[in-house]
Amino acid sequence: MASSKVTSSQPTPTRPPRPNLVFRQVRGQRSPAEFAAAVRRAAREIGERVSCDARYVGRVEAGEIRCPNYAYERVFLHMFPGRTLTDLGFASRASVRGRRAPTPGETQEPHEPYDTQDTHNTQDPYDPQEHHESHALHENYEESDVLRRAFMTGGGATVAAASLSPIGLAFDAAAAGRPVRRPGTNDAHALEEAVRRIRLLDDRHGADGLYRRASAPLRAAYALLDAGATRQATADRLHSGAGELAISVGWLAHDSGRFDDARSHYAEALATARMTGDDALEAHAFCNTAFLARDAGRPREAVRAAQAAQRVARPLGSPRLMSLLALREAGGWAGLADRTGCEQALVRAQTLYERGSSDADPEWMSFYGEAELEGLEAQCWSTLGDWPRAARHAHRAAQLQNPHFTRNIALYTAELADDLARGGRPDEAATAGMRVLDLLDQVQSSRVQTMLAGTARVLLPHRRASGVSAFLERHASTPRSA
Repeated sequence: MASSKVTSSQPTPTRPPRPNLVFRQVRGQRSPAEFAAAVRRAAREIGERVSCDARYVGRVEAGEIRCPNYAYERVFLHMFPGRTLTDLGFASRASVRGRRAPTPGETQEPHEPYDTQDTHNTQDPYDPQEHHESHALHENYEESDVLRRAFMTGGGATVAAASLSPIGLAFDAAAAGRPVRRPGTNDAHALEEAVRRIRLLDDRHGADGLYRRASAPLRAAYALLDAGATRQATADRLHSGAGELAISVGWLAHDSGRFDDARSHYAEALATARMTGDDALEAHAFCNTAFLARDAGRPREAVRAAQAAQRVARPLGSPRLMSLLALREAGGWAGLADRTGCEQALVRAQTLYERGSSDADPEWMSFYGEAELEGLEAQCWSTLGDWPRAARHAHRAAQLQNPHFTRNIALYTAELADDLARGGRPDEAATAGMRVLDLLDQVQSSRVQTMLAGTARVLLPHRRASGVSAFLERHASTPRSA
């Protein structure tokens, strides 16, 4: 009797995909295209970028995508609070990651758990350099998972090392005098992902704890540019990513009160944008330069930078971007005590905002919603000395803000406390100030602390008013950021 033999070289039959019926139920009556649009909107709300379309939704429902990548995971969990991936019909990440690599001739399942499944992926399958980098990324999935988890769960102290380690390694090699390999699409993706995560952490925790860790990764990004990418598309992504990282690091310096450092980083981003003809990056750099100039007491420069940003941004086709830039201009006019110029810019900002969002809106503008519109208008009226009007807008900003943006809630509430104090309502100011102090264990922002210190000084003569003494005592005992 012959015995059958099964050798290790024989391929294991691939199970047919199991449809994800739970996800189909979640979609409800919406078409796949409508649901994909909802996914993209949710992604923008939390600062993610996914290219979800009807085809992706169909593949999920067909079971071809057993577990989404990390970006999609964060978006789905944001859309359906309280649910896990398994609650949405996906396989656990551990079970998907546990698959061995396929042997030659073996059929692999349609998507690896870390595949972006994103139309922004421009990898050329016939480019040997790109193929080598893709293989290296596959071998480092476990390490990447550790870095992602460290970044998401750690505080400001882990941001640079956890999010930018691929770039950090390249920088270390350059510093040690060793040759740096030619960067590819994986480096560009890592750089773009690092910028997103820095923004997310800043939204939640403020800049002070992040800035101290950010300068070395920025140098690493520019080291990649110096190494030179093989493909032009990759080089363009690296330049754009490095410029956006320079702006992000500049903002961390700006919000930490390091205005000279911020100015230098914004200028670096502007130079990168002009060198590569990147209008979107140039508009962003001018936008932040205008904001910095206003805060640094150079209102005329703020107006000119905001107007320059509007000139370069107009062809980009984003009314929301033009609205934000009009607000930057309004802040400059307020600093010049030009009430008419300020009001005209504010009206233009509101009109443009009401045109709604569009696919042309830059990814970095995820923070700009109705709350930010109200908050920036409050700052304009405050600068003009119209305290009651400023307080109304600041209160509305704090009420409207998405809880994800903890730093902005603290900022708007600090603005409210200051406006109330200067407007002769010390008891209400003290109450608002207490709410800010409650947030300072989560938020490290020199801007917020400076505003609160100013409010405390204004309230000193009103120590006997209800609640003021308690606020002043608690404020005096609160440690300041280093």
